[in-house]
Amino acid sequence: MPYPHPLSALLTAFPRRFSLCITGATLATLMLPHIAHATSCAELAHQALPDTTFTTVEVVQAGKWQPPQNQLSRIMSAPGMNVAGHPTQAPNPAFCRVAMTLHPSADSHIRTEVWLPLKGWNGKLLGVGNFGWAGSLMYYGMATGVGEGYAVTSTDTGHDSSTPEGQGGRFTLGHPEKLIDYAYRADHLMTTTAKALIEAFYKKPASHAYWIGCSLGGLEGLIEAKRYPQDYDGIVAGAPPNPIVNFNAEQLWAGWMSYHNPALRVSRDKFRLLNTAVMNACASPVGKKQGFLDEPDKCTFTPDQLLCKGNDTSSCLTANEVQAAKNIYQGPVNPQTHEVIFPGPAKGSEDGFSADGKAFPVALDLFKYAAFQNLNWDWTTLKWDTDIEEATRKVGPLLHVDDNLTPFFQHGGRLLMYIGWNDGHNPEQLAGYYQSLQHNAGPEYQNDVRLITIPGMGHCYGGAGCDTFSKLGAIDNWVSNKQAPETIVASRVSNGQVVRTRPLCAWPKVARYDGHGNMDDASSFTCVAPDSQSK
Repeated sequence: MPYPHPLSALLTAFPRRFSLCITGATLATLMLPHIAHATSCAELAHQALPDTTFTTVEVVQAGKWQPPQNQLSRIMSAPGMNVAGHPTQAPNPAFCRVAMTLHPSADSHIRTEVWLPLKGWNGKLLGVGNFGWAGSLMYYGMATGVGEGYAVTSTDTGHDSSTPEGQGGRFTLGHPEKLIDYAYRADHLMTTTAKALIEAFYKKPASHAYWIGCSLGGLEGLIEAKRYPQDYDGIVAGAPPNPIVNFNAEQLWAGWMSYHNPALRVSRDKFRLLNTAVMNACASPVGKKQGFLDEPDKCTFTPDQLLCKGNDTSSCLTANEVQAAKNIYQGPVNPQTHEVIFPGPAKGSEDGFSADGKAFPVALDLFKYAAFQNLNWDWTTLKWDTDIEEATRKVGPLLHVDDNLTPFFQHGGRLLMYIGWNDGHNPEQLAGYYQSLQHNAGPEYQNDVRLITIPGMGHCYGGAGCDTFSKLGAIDNWVSNKQAPETIVASRVSNGQVVRTRPLCAWPKVARYDGHGNMDDASSFTCVAPDSQSK
């Protein structure tokens, strides 16, 4: 599964100036005053929707929304996350909140909510993607969307991560219907239900529907485009871990390698040493000043250049440490075909490397629970040929997305993918998928997909790069005004203030500094072909 960042997309799927302002007020359950061409909020509870049980239908007055306490406490305790440390949006506008449970199978319990602005609806629907193994609604993303005038919807994908049995991938053990819900059914039913409620409430359908998600949410977006090409007109898919079996295998690789050969265990200090050497060798003057590698795919530095000439010291790598670093960069290899199963992280992200003989829990769950249905499965016995093939046979039909999304593009859909160069997911792998999508779409539709690679950004957000940009604005402008996102200005926000801006370029173009302007100002950069010479 993707990285377990429960808050990252909530704060970065949209501009951070729209992050939620938390208030201490409680929700009010009130009758909606009469609005022309709309039914009342309370009447939505009487809609005849298949396999649906309404749990809450209420009006939330302006400025009165706050998330459930259990979700707030989980978010506040997430590593590196402090909601109060981010800029806040204006208080929420008044909206009709419809909470329901969908049960398409006897074993399904899919919590879903749809929020409908009482005034100023822009005529559009926004679906908000999940993270990790999901298990909760993405309330912060919903609050951002409704504040922008969208009707919004989110789902927990059919399980509750606040319960022991709903944490991680455990919920899939012995529950094939719940795995189907998680894989694709929950998102699709959430979407069709939201569209039905929109039409009942506003007496007209949504003019456009958008999906925004990162990590698992990015994969959910690709699955929606593949299985249900009519559901969304625009999809923003950040760092989609696809194919998920291969991706999770790569996440287990460094731990497996160093478990079986303790000589390949590497300390954090040595990985930092490697990162410093990579930066010194390959970063541009801008990158060195701002703390990230501008074009990691052009970096020719190798760990061998740090090989100790004599005894092991803090300023060199031993032969085993060199080999471990090379193995991590390469990624796991199928011992029969000798093909790389999934490439390792890009140069410049060595600070995030780990080779400590331990498993990555989120990835481990895919094999233990979803694929092999074995609570006692031992990850150290993973076979890089037959086990990967078996896991692909078991969950690939549910969670893998091939490189043909032509029906989505024929429907008029637009797909914007993005990823950070300091993500553990190597952007070169996603670029290969992007090129395959274009090839299969053919000349007529190959311009309906774009990829943005972001220097210095980590997994979905964070890092030293400019990680904050309006994904919602970009996809809406593309779908509504037919303006493809060739260049997007992104910001780095610190303590609520924009401290730096930089253009993000549609791949394969890169942002190059003009040589004399302010390095912290996007106007000092131009998007150029990667083989162009810097000034």
